[in-house]
Amino acid sequence: MKINPNDPKLTAYALGEIQDDNERAAIEELLEHSEEARQEVESIRAAATLLTNKLRSEPITLLSERQQQGIASKSQHQSHPFLHLARSRWGLAGGLAAAACLILAINVSLMGPERVAPDKQIAQLEAPTLLPTSGSGSGTPSVMEEAKPAASLYSANKSLPTQPGETPSASDEQAQGPQPMRKEKRELVDAIAEPIAARVHPQDRSKTSPPPPVQGTALSSALRFREPAAHVSPAAGVPGGVIGGIPGGSVGGVPGGVVPGVIGGVHVMSGPPSLPPLSAPVPPDIAPGQRRRGQDFNTESYDQIVDNPFLEVTQNPLSTFSIDVDTASYSNVRRFLNRDMLPPRGAVRIEEMINYFSYDYAAPSGSNTFSVQVEIAQAPWELKHRLVRVGIKGKDGDLAKRPPSNLVFLLDVSGSMRPENKLPLLKKAMRLLVEKLGENDRVAIAVYAGASGLVLPSTSCEKKEQILASLDRLQAGGSTNGGSGIKLAYDTAVSNFIAGGINRVILATDGDFNVGVTNQGDLIHMIEEKAKSGVFLSVLGFGVGNYKDSTVEKIADKGNGHYAYIDTLNEARKVLVREMGATLITIAKDVKIQIEFNPAEIKAYRLIGYENRMLRDQDFNDDTKDAGEIGAGHTFTVLYEVVPGGASVEVPGVDPLKYQKPRAITSASTSSEMLTLKLRYKKPSGQSSELMEFAVCDDAKLYSQASVDFRFVAGVASFGMVLRDSPHKGNATLSSALELAIEGKGEDAYGYRAEFIGLLKKAGSIQR
Repeated sequence: MKINPNDPKLTAYALGEIQDDNERAAIEELLEHSEEARQEVESIRAAATLLTNKLRSEPITLLSERQQQGIASKSQHQSHPFLHLARSRWGLAGGLAAAACLILAINVSLMGPERVAPDKQIAQLEAPTLLPTSGSGSGTPSVMEEAKPAASLYSANKSLPTQPGETPSASDEQAQGPQPMRKEKRELVDAIAEPIAARVHPQDRSKTSPPPPVQGTALSSALRFREPAAHVSPAAGVPGGVIGGIPGGSVGGVPGGVVPGVIGGVHVMSGPPSLPPLSAPVPPDIAPGQRRRGQDFNTESYDQIVDNPFLEVTQNPLSTFSIDVDTASYSNVRRFLNRDMLPPRGAVRIEEMINYFSYDYAAPSGSNTFSVQVEIAQAPWELKHRLVRVGIKGKDGDLAKRPPSNLVFLLDVSGSMRPENKLPLLKKAMRLLVEKLGENDRVAIAVYAGASGLVLPSTSCEKKEQILASLDRLQAGGSTNGGSGIKLAYDTAVSNFIAGGINRVILATDGDFNVGVTNQGDLIHMIEEKAKSGVFLSVLGFGVGNYKDSTVEKIADKGNGHYAYIDTLNEARKVLVREMGATLITIAKDVKIQIEFNPAEIKAYRLIGYENRMLRDQDFNDDTKDAGEIGAGHTFTVLYEVVPGGASVEVPGVDPLKYQKPRAITSASTSSEMLTLKLRYKKPSGQSSELMEFAVCDDAKLYSQASVDFRFVAGVASFGMVLRDSPHKGNATLSSALELAIEGKGEDAYGYRAEFIGLLKKAGSIQR
């Protein structure tokens, strides 16, 4: 769709100047169907924000006499263009943006090349900049056109360099010596900067991060900006207030209906509409073979992950950790790759990528809660090593006979949730779940923005129309008081607790908590306390640009819950419909694994993934220690890379002990056993754990003899190690990971493995 980039309505929309709902809706419809329009609006927003920050941080410099004469001479031949622009309906916004860009260009050009590095010269930004141009001798601007290169701005004063790389004459350098800015220039800069700054909503800057430094020369490529938060105004005297954008409702658990609903004493109004999130093109200054990782463009946060090292069996015979069946990392990595960006290393949790897929593990027999099977073959990235795959499957839950459920949807409706891939996608996802619930199920909807409110009290799913209508009315606006919402959701779940039923809070958020309890440690402590109520937690992550993976992952971990990232409606269907039993029905909690390796068979080992799930050895038998949860039908896979006794491996040595001797070898070590696996877990309502134990032998299988699932798991692990640039990736490459995945595709009912193969190919094109 061809657009007119000079349309002042685009500028007005980008700066939040359009008040008419119909006009705003028309532009949003255009943006939905036009990539060119979205890029143009993003460029305008980027320029406005960059200008504000640039002008306020700019060193004060005096114009030389010659420079002043040049500018005065230039201005005598033109009428003031911004006065003309202000007369039109959209002229104010366009004029401000045009004036801002013009002043910025003049300001930078007058400083000379010694003040601005060649790769930072704002005057040469490739993004289109709207400047007024005069008509044919009339002195009145007749059209808006793209700004000319910096040379055309320099040419206003013939003594200044006409190319960015040229050096001014000695006389010019003497005239340009560093001196304070003249009053006239300061007033002109302030006059332009203040209106532009006002459109970035200064009252909401507590939520808006400053943009990152410009990298390269493409303005729209180098910068990513977050949505301005919503405006708030006093609610006094306003009939029918709004809770997170929803008329009526109830507050703090107090039943509402058609009554004034107020959060935190304010009437929440949505701010300027947001653009659909855009993928960030790669700046042209990046050398071939390189791509910037996602964190260079946004304020998303991820924990640092340090790969588990090889451990010598004689020094560390036990490996103990909590299980994890979260899948968020895989869909999050997919989101980055689909936007032609490599993910941040901290976003790549290999165990979550592996456990995204289901495998052909035998179901538990009889009354057993779990089945366990182990397969061992050569590690494809290091053939001298062995790869141990431990597969665990939980018993399936009969959805037709599942117990009644008491669900509380805790939905983030803050201003940051406005984009299409956040609240709108969230509403569609929750609708899928509601449509699958039955007459024995109940749903409550709690929301939080600046404070929390109960939009819908616990309601029978016989009244699905009422539940769906409450979802449809949700709108985004305000800051994010996640702590307040969490407390309300748990209180609501406890007050409607169903003994022997499913009691669960489903939290949907981008994790960007910025009001109330914002400290991550305090949030985690709150979740730990609320988890003791017997209410389980599922966390669904949404969004791009400000996503707080590190916070959301910890909340799910400590809340006895499952963590998934929803990047598409198809992913929502996978998590909430196809895997509904695993998402809602918990069959075991505090599940821990401990493996003891036989030093006569194994020299060293390393656990692949689960870096943030490690436990002390003594925690395995301590029933007070929290661990992971397993849902009905969940499969759970663990990979160990082990070094056989005859192979060599570099493991940091330990000095001989002074006061005791190394452990003595027992007779059991002479057996053919490679390891002993122990699994400990509690029933969902139990307090004491149960123990399962298995001895495992290595049957010396070659990689060529490995099963289809083994090969696919190895391909996923290889891909994760390459993305993380793991020091233990050995010979793994994207090409070898692709080969393994193709070999292991096997039956693929829903196309998930085929999609993974496509992502591997895409990653290869990005890396090149």
